[in-house]
Amino acid sequence: MTTFVDRVELHVAAGNGGHGCASVHREKFKPLGGPDGGNGGRGGDVTLVVDQAVTTLLDYHHSPHRKATNGKPGEGGNRSGKDGTDLVLPVPDGTVVLDGNGEVLADLVGQGTTFVAGQGGRGGLGNAALASARRKAPGFALLGEPGKARDIVLELKTVADVALVGYPSAGKSSLISVLSAAKPKIADYPFTTLVPNLGVVTAGSTVYTIADVPGLIPGASEGRGLGLEFLRHVERCEVLVHVLDTATLEADRDPATDLDIIEAELRAYGAGLENRPRIVVLNKVDIPDGQDLADIIRPDLEARGYQVFEASAVSRHGLKELSFALAEIVAQARAAKPVDETTRIVIRPKAVDDAGFTVTEEDGVYRVRGEKPERWVRQTEFSNDEAVGYLADRLNRLGVEAALAKAGARAGDEVAIGEEDNAVVFDWEPSLAAGAEMLGRRGEDHRFDAPRPAAQRRRERDVERVDPQKEYDAFKAF
Repeated sequence: MTTFVDRVELHVAAGNGGHGCASVHREKFKPLGGPDGGNGGRGGDVTLVVDQAVTTLLDYHHSPHRKATNGKPGEGGNRSGKDGTDLVLPVPDGTVVLDGNGEVLADLVGQGTTFVAGQGGRGGLGNAALASARRKAPGFALLGEPGKARDIVLELKTVADVALVGYPSAGKSSLISVLSAAKPKIADYPFTTLVPNLGVVTAGSTVYTIADVPGLIPGASEGRGLGLEFLRHVERCEVLVHVLDTATLEADRDPATDLDIIEAELRAYGAGLENRPRIVVLNKVDIPDGQDLADIIRPDLEARGYQVFEASAVSRHGLKELSFALAEIVAQARAAKPVDETTRIVIRPKAVDDAGFTVTEEDGVYRVRGEKPERWVRQTEFSNDEAVGYLADRLNRLGVEAALAKAGARAGDEVAIGEEDNAVVFDWEPSLAAGAEMLGRRGEDHRFDAPRPAAQRRRERDVERVDPQKEYDAFKAF
């Protein structure tokens, strides 16, 4: 059974916004109560939060689909719908969030660090909120906006100060078990360690964490063995410790060759590992042959610039000197980091010529893209002519019609708002007028009526011009 998971694909879906309500206040002896439709509630967000108590992504491996709740629709009597409940997903410290293309969206380090993976949809406005001096009794409301849904990848990169690297069975697990209180699995066969183990070491006044990374072999950076799966766990470490086996029973291996091979894999993996401080530990010197080989190889390693320690997990030889040397390097690395206790707010103002949307011609279709136009389309109930007219007014005020005309669009040309897979397509008819004066009965808009003959329009205007006082005087004379 899987007990440690450091990479999962997660499908998150935020809650949809609730629909607004189109309602008119009805009360005895109040025939003109006015609109009283409430707004829809906001959909819940999906938020990732770093929790130190969580050490693996196992829960999301078993349940990769997570969804927040939807907002409730508005009701009459100016009652707004309830907001959806936010879904909070705890993740381990050091979790990296990537999109489907591998682009990093967030690097979550530090207790309480958050990232909104899916933003809930806005609730639709009720007709009470849409009422204005020009539109006193809207016969429509806006629909709730769908919540954002997407696939993300979570990768765990262990947050530790020191990483023990080396061949399988080099003694890394034994060292971490005596340097700290960690209890990794220890056995006399390769690849005993299948998951990174973390331990806490106290050396004087310095406390640091140490990680035992599964054994590396030639080709680890290309996917051989377990190296590629766990090389990411050494990316955040301040110092790398090469654990070399001086008592290996394999005839084709020696400590110097093992070191060269591991260094080549670290360089091939990249991620800045080639520039990290190194310490070499000649392990298993409690064995006579191991001590003899350590005495032979140590001068050569020191000549190459490495700080070399001899150690034995069995006899505890050299462990105190090693732990204090690591503490000194970690303390220096921490002191070199800039201290930033202020919260920085990044402000990215829009360009002066940014209209908030773009109009492009693609195969004879004029496509409108932009956050506002696409959101307005999603919130429009196209079965209601008045709602469609309201959308046309908003697009006109935003400048979409002027941009279409500038791009060369003519009456009858196809216009699409949104991306190809989810766009609203219609034949463009330029608006000659807009506003409440174009509205007829509730739920209707004269711009969507069939054209009337000119003679009929003249008769209607003549009827409207009749003076009531003259009609009354004519009636009395009769």
